Amino acid sequence: MPQAASDRCKLYYEAHGAGGEVPLVLVTGLGGSYRGWLPLQVPEFSRERRVVIFDHRGVGESGDPGGPFTTADLADDLAGLLTALAIERADVLGTFLGGMVAQELALRHPARVRRLILVGSYARPDAKRRLLLEHWRETARRGADLALLVRERLLWTLEDTTLEQTDLVEAMMARFQEEGFPMSRDLFMRQCDACLLHDTHARLGEIHCPTLVAYGRNDQLTPPKLQRELAEGIPDARPVAFAYGGHLILAESAERFHETVRHFLSEANAPSGQGNANK
Repeated sequence: MPQAASDRCKLYYEAHGAGGEVPLVLVTGLGGSYRGWLPLQVPEFSRERRVVIFDHRGVGESGDPGGPFTTADLADDLAGLLTALAIERADVLGTFLGGMVAQELALRHPARVRRLILVGSYARPDAKRRLLLEHWRETARRGADLALLVRERLLWTLEDTTLEQTDLVEAMMARFQEEGFPMSRDLFMRQCDACLLHDTHARLGEIHCPTLVAYGRNDQLTPPKLQRELAEGIPDARPVAFAYGGHLILAESAERFHETVRHFLSEANAPSGQGNANK
């Protein structure tokens, strides 16, 4: 299995596709693994460019240095992976925790990021997000069935009408049962802590790469107010709200999401004056 070693830890990764000059790096969210990108995003984006997916420290086959970590630590891990893969610059797309890591990567290693795509993320947690993350952390600490935790998270991440599709929800649960949780309870708790500690609010103005802030209008986990905070704080940010979809717009509005991302990334290659016509 491919692992890239750095001075921090070994990270499991996969590279798909070979087109394009600048790779697209997909950064996984809380409690997830690289496998989450395989059904939809990898087949879509790898047709045109090289797509790199990986597991954060402690997830799956990636190494775990142990101890607590922050989103800045995970960003440094990613920078080390890019160095090991000889990737000088990349387009970076992150969801929730992955979006927090992507923010820190753009702040700590600005030369490594050409364009930034933040999906259902935030600059800092508000009171409700703090209570929820603390609840998830303590649920894991108490040893609750992880399948119950996954089912609860679906309540926060899926559109109400999607939840009505019981066959789809059961298929998601069956896939979880088949693949298993990709990390230990302890690591999940440490990821929750990293989300709780994340705060880039005062530094958003230092992110100078073009940024797409994508979110579902009915997102309960990271509602529109948190997305507006990101878009208003980053100088060259463009918010895009999806009419259908909760937190998981990558799946619920996949076709439009992919089209929006492709258009945003293609602007970097367009001649001057041929940017986004909808801007």
